[in-house]
Amino acid sequence: MSHTYIIIDDNQEDVAKTQAIAERFRNLSFVAAANNYDDGVNLILEHQPRLVFLEIDPSDKKSNLSLALINELYRYLSVVPKIIITTSKKEMAYDALKYEVVDYLLKPLDINDFRKAILKFDRAIKSDLPHMEVKNPAATFEVLDETLAEELETAEHDVAVKTVTTTSSPITIQKEQSLIICVKSYGDYRYIDSEDILYFEADNNSTDIHLNNGEMITAFKTLKHFETVLPDSQFLRIHNSYIINVNQVSRIHTGNTVCYIKNSTTKLPFSKSYKDNVDLIINRIAGGNYLEI
Repeated sequence: MSHTYIIIDDNQEDVAKTQAIAERFRNLSFVAAANNYDDGVNLILEHQPRLVFLEIDPSDKKSNLSLALINELYRYLSVVPKIIITTSKKEMAYDALKYEVVDYLLKPLDINDFRKAILKFDRAIKSDLPHMEVKNPAATFEVLDETLAEELETAEHDVAVKTVTTTSSPITIQKEQSLIICVKSYGDYRYIDSEDILYFEADNNSTDIHLNNGEMITAFKTLKHFETVLPDSQFLRIHNSYIINVNQVSRIHTGNTVCYIKNSTTKLPFSKSYKDNVDLIINRIAGGNYLEI
């Protein structure tokens, strides 16, 4: 199987060198190259390759190339390409791994290291195939760990499925299945029912997930990423640092600008910039089985 790839690098000579090595691998098919952030994003969105070689510490700072490009892709794509970093500095390797890149290659590129990176990429693609082929009736998405990039999948959710068997048989309604989140880290798969989540809290480039049993789980994704992929029917951002589970709200004090969590003493601040979301929470709660006294 041939996998398409794009090279994003501000140095045209380095682009040519990366392409020259990549051409030695029959399963790779070159699509295009870009020298700056905007062109790189646009090329990826247009061609949606399976693999991207990305420079994150450009000589030309006006190119704006950085790890932020990866986060940008999650705003538009449900399946983000695999990323291999090609750069001359090893200091940024740890940060890059948090963004779930397949590998981190130092320039000048070495054919042996390149081969290992392609084998990692091939293994990652093969491990994705079961997820890509099987349609799970329950809505799921995976939060990825810092060592292996897997593709993010989202399924439709929050829909009750009605089935009529015969005209003489009763209508059966399949119980709505809640969203399941899988947080992966170093081969450890942690499955979380979305109903058990109280709120998400930003922590630099990672996010802390607070559960109703008192546990806290760290995922190496930004809060912005969660805001993009989580269903706003259940989760809404109320602050630069918080996304709250609407179903876990017990009280909202608009005067003190805080939201209270059910069965706890936890209260989260909300900011004016997210006041519309707070109003939406109030309206949703009022739209259910609700009696105002």
